[in-house]
Order: sequence, then structure tokens, then C-alpha cells
Amino acid sequence: MRGGRKTRLRARINLRPLLFCALGIIFGVYLYARLRLFGGVRPSDFCFFALILALALVPIGLKRSAAVLIAFLLFAGAGAALLHLYTERFLDAKEGGEYEIVGTVSSFTVMNGYSDVVLTGVTLDGRKVGGKLEAVVSTEEVRAGDILSFPASVTKNELPMSEGDYSVYLFCHDIRYHAYDKALPEKTGRSSNGLLLLGGILYDTLDAHLEKEEASVAYSLLTGNSHGMDRGLMEEVRRGGVAHIFAVSGLHIGILYGGVYFLCGRLRRKAFLPALACAFFYTVFCNFTVSSVRALIMCAVMGIRRATGRKYDFLSSLSLSAVIVLLLFPADFLSAGFRLSFGACAGLALFSGTLTRLMKRLKFPRFLAGYLSASLSVQLFTFPVLLTEFGYFSVWGFLLNFFLIPLLPVIFSAVLIFSLLSLVIPPAAGFFLAIPKGLLSLFLLLFSYGDFSLVLAGFSLGMGGLVWLVACVVLSERVRMGRVLRGAAAVGMALLFALSLVLENAVFSGGRIFVYSGDDGSCALVRTKNEAVLILGEVSLGEAEDFLLRRYSGTLDAVLVLSEDEQRAINVAAALSSGLVCAKDEIPTGLRETPLFFGDEISVGELYFRYESRDKLVLAAFGAVIEVDFTGRESLGADLFLGRGMGGLQFTVNRGIIKLL
Repeated sequence: MRGGRKTRLRARINLRPLLFCALGIIFGVYLYARLRLFGGVRPSDFCFFALILALALVPIGLKRSAAVLIAFLLFAGAGAALLHLYTERFLDAKEGGEYEIVGTVSSFTVMNGYSDVVLTGVTLDGRKVGGKLEAVVSTEEVRAGDILSFPASVTKNELPMSEGDYSVYLFCHDIRYHAYDKALPEKTGRSSNGLLLLGGILYDTLDAHLEKEEASVAYSLLTGNSHGMDRGLMEEVRRGGVAHIFAVSGLHIGILYGGVYFLCGRLRRKAFLPALACAFFYTVFCNFTVSSVRALIMCAVMGIRRATGRKYDFLSSLSLSAVIVLLLFPADFLSAGFRLSFGACAGLALFSGTLTRLMKRLKFPRFLAGYLSASLSVQLFTFPVLLTEFGYFSVWGFLLNFFLIPLLPVIFSAVLIFSLLSLVIPPAAGFFLAIPKGLLSLFLLLFSYGDFSLVLAGFSLGMGGLVWLVACVVLSERVRMGRVLRGAAAVGMALLFALSLVLENAVFSGGRIFVYSGDDGSCALVRTKNEAVLILGEVSLGEAEDFLLRRYSGTLDAVLVLSEDEQRAINVAAALSSGLVCAKDEIPTGLRETPLFFGDEISVGELYFRYESRDKLVLAAFGAVIEVDFTGRESLGADLFLGRGMGGLQFTVNRGIIKLL
């Protein structure tokens, strides 16, 4: 008692029931994925969720504590059960073989002489199967809504084995089969889905009246399908940190919703209804991308709250959207889109208020303070997600977003409005599309001549990603904490983060081996304190560069080619930053500036390699014998075998002791 009033014990964070329902379903999905797909549960998997629960519980408050725990556990069970059902359906697929395929094109990417399509409503030899099929067909004349029929060799997709693999994308989008025979399909009809057909008509209209690059940018901006964009341009956009403008993000839905809401302002409280209807149809048109569904739900909650005169709570709205999305699409949590979309909003909820007040104290104008704080809040929370998913973090992201985000409503609205007018009045399409053409040209000019190659890359966060997210929560304004305790927590988290990076990436003694498994082949990076050697299998240059972005940013001491097709592999190796390229058999290459070595044996520092054949070698180092064969033919009784399908695995080897990390 003090001053005649009882002292109340309070939790560190406010009770939001929906927040703990969302955290519960996320935990259930994540835990099941770790157990079933990604090699088992680690103690660190529980840390983040245990911390949030601990902050929410009142020291002496059994009712509140029980309610929080029950809600969390119930939704965790629901999340795990739903992902289990989804996984079993994914596995319930017909075995691979030669089939006559019939399916409706739901999305397409036109390449040079062929198209990459995703089919729904698939039948194999007349038997309907669940899921989708990805195929490469020998024609550019394929559009969304076309019903195709063609014979091909079909392969059943397996479950993903490590986070970040392309197989995760296939799993999340329920693509259970692929066919890459490049068959010439026969069009047997058109879908009755008007929005699906609209995508094909839109593509043809843009392609007919805009330059190729301008048309691909406009189509990507409107549909989120960026696969048809020039790879060099798309890579520059990613490195510039603004790839989200081609993902039909919450910004697109927000722009559309806000624009229609403004135009229907005379309806007052009912203005949100036509705005929400337009946002809904646009979400359907874009195939229910994670970020568009999230934004649609949050817009609906905000509109209903305003119409009924109730206060809108951003964090509760975000939590509700997470619950709905994962109840409908539990596998979406594994996608980069989910983590970036919800992570960006979580950053806003945690930091925007604090940073805005700080900038106002520094005499920033009110609008500028709010805008800068929002952008910085998003960058803070999505930093580990971007680095983990894509292998690098854009140094330019904050600056480019500062200028492009205010311009996006102008660019997006112009492209959307004049594209719709072009579809309604086809003879005037050239005139209408000439208006957004200038904006698209300016965008292309920026990324054609701008150099955005400076990125943070070449290292892995490891446990540092978890430490960063925990620090974001603990140090945010949402957690009640005194200044002294908050300062001590900040120092402790910073030291722990630095330690995590060192332990994850440094080589103190012995060596470390990182393995990558791609669509076509594999590669491995062998590191000691002084050497870095890449063993290159049948992977593409893009895959090899992406792997190195995640693991090593320096100059390689050597690249050892391990492939029957030595010519192709040597060309890939020559494009990497390396002091030497090695292969077993001497072949003419035409390379003059790249140092080449041909032979059965080679030593690089303390590493000794011996080729057994063009596609198999043995490494003797660290007191161990390691066999590398990406074809899967394990034969030698080596201490460690590195082969195909080992993507994401890490080993430490010291004095003959091998540890899997």
C-alpha cells in the first residue's frame, strides 16, 4: 500500500487477444515445418515466442495468464494441423511419367521462343489431379485463361528440405508437378474466368503499344508477375531495395483503396464499400498474393471501424489478417512474401511512433518526420528477412524508397487507369498508353544508368537474425521498460548480435564447408582461415553468385569444376571472382585472362584435391577425407560425403572431427 492505493502488477506489454492468436498459429506452422521439412527443432526455435509470452503474463494474474496460454496453444495446434493437412495433400500426387496433360493457364511468362506456364485444373491422361503444374512450352502464343493440351514427361515435386530453396516456392504455391519437355501445346479452349482472361488481354495490349521493357515493367507493376522482366533490370531493382513495387504489395492495394475511397467521399461512412470492392477484385485478379490479401483484410477492418465510429488498432488488425491468411493458406508463412509483408507492418507498429516523436524533437517537419520514421521502421524489422531470403541487404533501399514511394501512387495510378481505358476503348489504346509511357521510361532510365551494386552480402546471420528480431521487440515502445533497463538490454543485444555473426561466419581453426543444392546441380564452398575454394557442379552462374552472396564476398582462391560438361562449367567459373579455375581434362576454352589448371591433383594452401573423374573428387584436409560427387554415386568410404540434395547444410571439420551445424 502507498498513499491508500493498491499497487497493481502489470505485464510488460498490453493484452491483445488477436496478437496471441496470430503468434500461436505462426508458432504451430513454424514448428511443424521445422519438424517435417527442415531437419528438426532447435532450442532457439522457442526463444522468440517464449519471450513474447513472458512479457505478456502478469506476475500474479492466473486468469489472464491462463487465457493467453490457452489461446496461444489452441491456435498453435490449429496451425500445425492445417499445415499437416496441406502437406499430405501436396504429397497426394500422381507418380511421374509420360502423360497427356490438359490444364488452364493461370500465369505465364513469355521467353525467347517459349513460355513458362503454371496450369490449374490439371488432368493427366484424362484423370483430374490436385495442385498445379509448371511447364515450359515451345510457343510464345500462350496467355492466361488458355486451356492447353500436350504430351510431356511429368515429374512429381518433392517436399522442400531447406528454407530459401526454390522448392519452398513450389510448395507454398501448391505446384505439385513440373514438365520441362518444351512440347508444342494445342489450345483446346478458353477459361470462363473473366479476370483470368483479362490478364492475357492486358499483356497483349501493353505489348502492342509499348516498348518491350516498358511493357514488361507495366505488366509487372499491375499483376505482380515480374518473371518476364529483363533479368539485369530486375537484379538492379532488387539491389536497389525497391523490388516490392513489383509484388502487388500492400502499397498497391492501399493506393487503389484510398483512391476509390476519396472519389466516393460523398457516400461518407459507406465510402469504404466501393473502395473495398475494387480492392477485392484487384486481389482476385492478382491471384491472392499474400501481401494483397493482408492489405485487403486490414482495409476492411479499418473501413468497418471508421464506419461504426470505433477506434482502429493497427496491431490488432495486422494480427487478424495473419490469422485469416494462415487459416486459409498455412504454407504461406514459409514464403518470403508473407515474412516481408507482415514484417514491414510489424516494424511500423513497433517503431514508427517512437521514431516520429524523436524526429519531431529534432525539428523535422511533421510530414517528413512521419514519412522517414515509417520507412526506417520497415527497414529495421525486415533487415534479417531480406538478408536471409535473398542473401544481401540493399544499401540504397532507404534512399531510393524515399523518392520512389511518393511517386508510386502517381506511376501505379497512371498505368492502371490508362491501361483500363485502353482495354475499354481498344482503338485509342496507343493514345492512352502514351501518357504513362513517359513515367515508365524515367524508371527504366534510372535503373539503366544507376549503379546499385553496393550491398551488404557475403555472410549469414545465423542466430543473429533471431537476436535482431528479439531486440526489435524488446527495445520497442510496445514493451514497458525503464531507461536504465532498456539501455542495458540494448548493449547486451548488440554484443550478442556481434557474437552471433562471428560464430556463424568466422573460421577459427580447421575448416567449414557450406553446401548448396539447386534445381540442376550443386556446389560447395570450402573455407579455412586463409583459403576459400568453390567446388562447382552443374549450377548456373546466377545460382553460384547467389550462393556466394550468402556465404562469401571475397575473392576465391580457386574454383574446381566438377561436371561432365566441363566447357559450360568452366565458363561459369570464369565469370566468378577467382584466382584460379581448375578442371580434370584439358579442353580448349578460348579464355585468356582467366588462369586455368588442368590435372588430376591440385593443392590450395592446406587443401589437397584429387579428381577421381570429371564429376567426382576427393578432398583431404583437416585430418579427414571428404568425397564430393553431385551425381549421387557415393562409393569411397570417406569420412564425409557431399552430394546432391544437401542444400543448406553446413559442416565444421577440425582434426578429423566432423560436426553438422
